[in-house]
Amino acid sequence: MTETVSVPLPGREYDVRIGEGLIAQAGQEIAPLLHRKRVAVLTDTNVAKAHLEALRTGLAAEGITMTALELPAGESTKSWPHFSQAVEWLLEQQVERRDVVVALGGGVIGDLAGFAAAVLRRGVRFVQIPTSLLAQVDSSVGGKTGINTKQGKNLVGAFHQPSLVLADTAALQSLPERDFLAGYGEVVKYGLLGDANFFEWLEQNAPKMAAGDSAARIYAVRRSVEMKAEIVLRDETEQGDRALLNLGHTFCHALESATDYSNRLLHGEGVAIGCALAFELSSRLGLCAQEDPSRVRAHLKAMNMKTDLADIPGDLPDADALLTLMGQDKKVIDGQLRFILAKGIGKAFVTSDVPRDMVRTLLQDALAAR
Repeated sequence: MTETVSVPLPGREYDVRIGEGLIAQAGQEIAPLLHRKRVAVLTDTNVAKAHLEALRTGLAAEGITMTALELPAGESTKSWPHFSQAVEWLLEQQVERRDVVVALGGGVIGDLAGFAAAVLRRGVRFVQIPTSLLAQVDSSVGGKTGINTKQGKNLVGAFHQPSLVLADTAALQSLPERDFLAGYGEVVKYGLLGDANFFEWLEQNAPKMAAGDSAARIYAVRRSVEMKAEIVLRDETEQGDRALLNLGHTFCHALESATDYSNRLLHGEGVAIGCALAFELSSRLGLCAQEDPSRVRAHLKAMNMKTDLADIPGDLPDADALLTLMGQDKKVIDGQLRFILAKGIGKAFVTSDVPRDMVRTLLQDALAAR
C-alpha cells in the first residue's frame, strides 16, 4: 500500500510517496525524472550499511547506475567541511544541471544534500529518500536545506524543493528506539499545532505505531506530510504561517546549542521538550487551559520520551544564558523573539508579544526541577 501526497507549488510540483518497499522500487519511481540513467547519491555510513545496496539494486532494475559518497553519521556532518566535500565530490562526478542528486538518509543528509544541490551549477534537481521518522515527516518535505555554523543551527542554507520524496516506512524498522522516538517528537508537533483530532489519534495509536504497526506508521507519516504540505503551500519561505511548524523549536534550538549539538539531546527530543515548554508558557500567559500542558506531558511520558529539562543529562547553562541562545534563533525579527504558542491543543499561533521575564521564570523553574 503506497500513498501519495502532492505538493503543488506552481512550477515546482512534486509528490511525496509513502509506503513500504519504496527503496526497492526506487528505479521505477526515479526513472521518469532522468535525462540519462545515472544518479549521484549522498548518504552516511550508518544508512549506507542498512540501505545502500538495496537502493543500488532498485535503481539497477531500471538500468540506472549510481555513484555514492558516504559521509560520517551525526549532526556534526551538517558543517562547512562536509558540505565542501559533498559539493567537490558532485563536481568530480561531473553532475550536470539536468542530472539528479539523491539524498539517502535522515535529516542531516537531506539538509546537506539539498543545499549542495541548490548551489551546484546554480541548482540541480534532487530526490529525498528519508530513512528516519524525523526526516520522513518533516525535513524531507518543504524545501528547507542548509548546514549549521558555530553561531547556530541551520543559519546557512537555501529554499530548494525536491523533485520527489520516497518515504519508505519499512526503513523505520532499522532505527534504534531512541531515534524513532526522537522522530516522533516531530509527529506529535503536528497534532499540537493544528489538528486536535490527530493528537487524539496519536494518544490512542502511537504505542502501536512505535511497536512497528505498518498501517499506523503509514497513516502517521501521511497525516504529518499533509499538514506540512498545506502550510508550505500557504507560505513557502516562512514569512508567516510556516513559522507554525517551529512549535517547540525556539526552546529546542537553544537547548541543542547548549548541549553542543551532541548525542546528549537529539533534535526531536529537543522538539518534544520545547513543545511541553511552549504549552506551559501558553498556560502561564492564560492562553490555554492548565490541563493542556499536563495532557501534552502525559502523552510524551507515556511514549517514554524526554519531556523536561531534567531529562537532559549533564549540565545546562542558567536561564539567562539560555535566553541569549534563543536570541540567535532564525525566528528573531528586529531583535524580538518570536514564539509559537497555543490557545489549546491544535490551536497554535505565532507571536512576538511574550514578556522576557515570563520566559526567564519558566526556564528558571524548569532548571530548578532538575
